[in-house]
Amino acid sequence: MRPLHYSINLTLDGCCDHRAIPADEELHRRATETLDRADALLFGRVTYEMMEEAWRPPAGTGAWPDEMEPFARTIDAAKKYVVSSTLDRVDWNAELVRGDLAEAVQQLKREPGEGLLVGGVQLPLALAELGLIDEYEFVVHPRLAGHGPTLFAGLSKLIDLKLVSRLEYSSGAVAMRYEPSR
Repeated sequence: MRPLHYSINLTLDGCCDHRAIPADEELHRRATETLDRADALLFGRVTYEMMEEAWRPPAGTGAWPDEMEPFARTIDAAKKYVVSSTLDRVDWNAELVRGDLAEAVQQLKREPGEGLLVGGVQLPLALAELGLIDEYEFVVHPRLAGHGPTLFAGLSKLIDLKLVSRLEYSSGAVAMRYEPSR
């Protein structure tokens, strides 16, 4: 069974608005490595549309600075599953996921492979509620944003986590990987 990994960047005060998060070459390299460890990406509609707008390559080349190019190529090529009840269709190497969320994600996890990667805010909340996330990675940036959105707002139960790795970047950001304590 392939594991479901969740990864997100946030500020020290819990803001996960991508516009509040600084990104440098080191962080783009790490994000590319994270994508490379997954067979497919799992997005909700909002995250899918945001990522497609930001990373789907325009016609021509040289769309991104050199330090962003590997990430752009990797996310563009990745297989994507999009959980949405409002979208009629998706493209960009994507497939819609419909029906019961727990059943659909469990079926994706049963497929052979190294893992699935989920990002965003609302879909991971639902997946955490269902106990389907096998690993949480929080990349915490040394910045205070003073605004939201924040993670797991409205979570109905406590989820205890066990730290499995920690990596500090030259920027002062710290990536921490956790597994649920079972």
